[in-house]
Amino acid sequence: MNKEELLSKLKTIITPYVQNQEGLENLTEDTDFIQDLEINSANLVDVILDVEDEFDIEIDNEAMEKMLTVKASLVIIEEKLNEK
Repeated sequence: MNKEELLSKLKTIITPYVQNQEGLENLTEDTDFIQDLEINSANLVDVILDVEDEFDIEIDNEAMEKMLTVKASLVIIEEKLNEK
């Protein structure tokens, strides 16, 4: 799975939780989930759970704490997929 496919799936996952639609439309790897998309921390946990389900991976607490931006999330998802 290439980076564009990962980004597309991630965008689909986060869409229901986004409060700032303009931020979603301008999504880049530098987008911060809390600052730019206004996803609250409780919903961020839901995003992580959805990512685990979608990609059939397990994200530990240490990795979860790092998943605050699109780029960090993509790196962690790729790492977990490569571990399988």
